[in-house]
Amino acid sequence: MQTHLSSMAIGLATGLGLIVAIGAQNAFLLRLGITGPRRATLGCIAVCALSDLVLIAAGVAGMGVAVQRMPALLVAFRVAGCLFLAGYGLLAARRALRPAAMRIEDEDAAGAADVTRERQPVAVGAGAKATGGRPASPGPGQRPAAGLAGPRSVRAALLTCLAFTWLNPHVYIDTLIFVGSLANQQGRELRWWWAAGAMLASVIWFASLGLGARFLRPVFARPVAWRVLDAAIAALMVAFAARLAFGP
Repeated sequence: MQTHLSSMAIGLATGLGLIVAIGAQNAFLLRLGITGPRRATLGCIAVCALSDLVLIAAGVAGMGVAVQRMPALLVAFRVAGCLFLAGYGLLAARRALRPAAMRIEDEDAAGAADVTRERQPVAVGAGAKATGGRPASPGPGQRPAAGLAGPRSVRAALLTCLAFTWLNPHVYIDTLIFVGSLANQQGRELRWWWAAGAMLASVIWFASLGLGARFLRPVFARPVAWRVLDAAIAALMVAFAARLAFGP
C-alpha cells in the first residue's frame, strides 16, 4: 500500500524527470547563473520555483481542466512565446559572434575591487586625467572588468525569466495539465503528497542549476566558451520557437 512518504518520493522522481530536460527556461537560468549577479540569479530561481509551485498546485486543484477548455488562450501564448523565443535566439546568435562583449557580474568581486580602489591612491596620468580619476574603459576586444549590476539589469533578468516561464504554452500542458492529472491519479488522500514531491523537485532543480552554474565561471574565462554556449542557446531557442510555430 502506498504511504504518504512513498507517494511524495514518486512525485519527486517524476518531477525531476520532467524538469531536468533541457528547455528554454533552463538554458536562460544556466547562462544567468554564469554571468549574472547573485541577487538576479536568486531572484530568477525564486521566480522559476514559485511559478512551478503555483502551476502544480493549480493543476492538482483542477485548473488544468479549465485550461483545456480554452484553446484560444493557448494559441495566444503560443504566438507570444514563439516571437519571444525567436527574438532571444537572435540575440544569443549575435552574442556568439561577439564573445568579447561578455562580462560576468560578480557582486563579491565588485565589492572587493571597490575596497581595493578605496585603499589605493588614485594614479595621476594621462589616462586618469582623461577619465576624471576613474579607470579607463577597456579597449576593443578586451573583456570588461566585473562589476555590480544595477537595479535595471536585475529587473530585466526577472522580467525575462517571467516571460520564459509564463509565455510558454508547454508549461501549462506539462505542468498544469499533465502533472496535475498524475497527482490526481493518486487519490484524494495522497495527491497533495505526490504534488509536494513534484514541488520539491522544482525547488531542488532550479536552485542546483542557478547556483551550480557559478562553478562553471572558470571555464568561461575564454571567449571561445562564450561562443559555444551562446551558439547552443541560439540553436535551442530557434528550435523551440519553430516547435511552437509548427508543432502540434
